Amino acid sequence: MYQPLADLLRPDNLDEVYGQEHILGKGAVLRRLIDSGNVPNMIFYGPSGTGKTTVANIIAKQTNRTLYQLNATTASTADIKNIVAQLDTFMAPNGVLLYLDEIQSFNKKQQQSLLEYIENGKITLIASTTENPYFYVFNAILSRSTVFEFKQLSKDAVLQAVERAVGFLENRTGLKADCEDGALDYISSACGGDLRKALNAVEVLFSAGISDGKVLKLSLEDAKAVTQKSAMRADRDGDNHYDLLSALQKSIRGSDPDAACHYLARLLEVGQMQSACRRLMVIAAEDVGLAYPMIIPIVNACVDMALKLGMPEARIPLGDAAVLMATSPKSNTGHIALDSALADVRKGISGDFPRHLQNMHADTYTMEREQGYLYPHDFPHSWVKQQYLPDELADKRYYSYGDNKLEQAAKQYWAAIKGE
Repeated sequence: MYQPLADLLRPDNLDEVYGQEHILGKGAVLRRLIDSGNVPNMIFYGPSGTGKTTVANIIAKQTNRTLYQLNATTASTADIKNIVAQLDTFMAPNGVLLYLDEIQSFNKKQQQSLLEYIENGKITLIASTTENPYFYVFNAILSRSTVFEFKQLSKDAVLQAVERAVGFLENRTGLKADCEDGALDYISSACGGDLRKALNAVEVLFSAGISDGKVLKLSLEDAKAVTQKSAMRADRDGDNHYDLLSALQKSIRGSDPDAACHYLARLLEVGQMQSACRRLMVIAAEDVGLAYPMIIPIVNACVDMALKLGMPEARIPLGDAAVLMATSPKSNTGHIALDSALADVRKGISGDFPRHLQNMHADTYTMEREQGYLYPHDFPHSWVKQQYLPDELADKRYYSYGDNKLEQAAKQYWAAIKGE
């Protein structure tokens, strides 16, 4: 029976788990918990292929607990009931360790069906998810669990596992691998930190390699062919998609054009051009804003051109927009001022309109015939001092000039006119 290489090489102990030293290294919290044998309910959160299932298996082995595995994408409440039926029997004398993969796929009722048993300790739950558990796992489960985050594996950690896999296949096949320079490095970096993908790529590379009966050639070209775009993580609705958009915006806000191009390229490469376009338009107003107001119609034109062109040509105006914004002066004063005003309005801090700001129709229905409104264009520089905010907010200041050249010029202009 065929068994995938990733399963054949699954670690048997914590020392063989790659790349999670922050939680599994000597003295780390999760390592100490497992060594103590007193394992609490836990949620493992992190990308695919980072060792979540492997660690659950090791925990079951070290704590002598009966391990049941369910995948929430296909499991049902009936599957949980079947496991519960075996509690306190010879099938599970020490209780059950339930590994529930992709717990975010369980609805609230399904998750709640576990509460009674994880509360009394008959079931120790280890749930895993690639999505942020604080968004996708219900509070009742979260409050009874400890969350451990599994990190994406580094290239060096993956390379160690890839080299081990090559050695294993050499022994199994009796062939000596002749690896072209860069082939294993390419697999290690192109898998996007997913060890399972990397080992699958090694297995395919071995199966498709050209052999003379003694030596098997593993070429860089073949390594590129079997990995393709496996490094790309950008699921439309998942955390990684929004992490990419966030990284793009924060890179532009931080005035780093190189990082901006990197994250924009990742979005475009996985077909998320529309999401990138929307985020670029937001950045124009939110992060460049009043420091360079013309950036808004410029970016809008770039986005419009990209949507009309489609890929691959769309990358040209979008690249221009990203680099222009990353290298532009920055200001968030406009939307910060509005957010402050919104906060007051939502608290009910408002007040009546000053009489002189009301619409002229008010004169038709009231005895107060004269509004007292001063028309600014009748005065020098089209400005005259008068109150615009309600009386309750007369001295409130929402907007502060940014320290960029354009806003400082406006500040000096109005200071001169107002005599401030």
